[in-house]
Amino acid sequence: MVNDDLTLLTNAAKQAGGIARGFFGASPETWDKDGGLGPVTEADIAVDNMLREDLMAARPTYGWLSEETEDSATRLSRDKVFIIDPIDGTRSFIEGSKTWAHSLAIAESGQITAAVVYLPMLDRLYVAAKGKGAFLNGAPLRASRVDDLQDTTLLGAKPTFDAWNWENGAVPPVKRAFRSSLAYRMSLVGQGRFDAMLTLRATWEWDIAAGALIVAEAGGRATDRRLAPLVFNNPGAQVNGIFAAGANIHPKLGACLSQV
Repeated sequence: MVNDDLTLLTNAAKQAGGIARGFFGASPETWDKDGGLGPVTEADIAVDNMLREDLMAARPTYGWLSEETEDSATRLSRDKVFIIDPIDGTRSFIEGSKTWAHSLAIAESGQITAAVVYLPMLDRLYVAAKGKGAFLNGAPLRASRVDDLQDTTLLGAKPTFDAWNWENGAVPPVKRAFRSSLAYRMSLVGQGRFDAMLTLRATWEWDIAAGALIVAEAGGRATDRRLAPLVFNNPGAQVNGIFAAGANIHPKLGACLSQV
């Protein structure tokens, strides 16, 4: 069933890409969410509607968690749950950047079993199934084997590198980079193009569920900011930050993080 679920997610992601491309660069209607939760566009809603209708029709016993659907406690009683970000990187989508993604995952008993991150404008399809490996456009992925902090490339937003986030204020000597989509950042770590990614704020599950499996199946590690294992389908739909890296550098970089 895991492979069947992955096929389902893959086909849905490609269909989502077709819908989103129709809005991209065409000045879609845009508004701000309540509570300072960022922008949303008519493209986000159109993709979300299609995914919810098609995926739930295919798996009516699964729960549903999506950034653009009002949450329901019903999902907490389901063994399997879709965790969906219709467009991860909405700001990039609005600005005309091509690094936004569709992020689709399925969790079973808190663990991700199937995952897809699709960047339609770049034709990059990242997929993973639990115990089956991770792939980019059919080619197997392998996370970084870097084990020296000075050789490490770390994807993170500027506040990540503030001194108070690091033990004794000592920011490690890593090379810094940034991508707007968390799902894409995690996929790049799984691909081995970057050694690590980190965000320290409370993180929505839909941003990182698919990427977490892609990293793990590529031989890397994905944890929360305290290095604790990730568990999905939580009541608040958030985890305590996200830290993904190659297996060698994860404990070394993690030891540099402030635990205050």
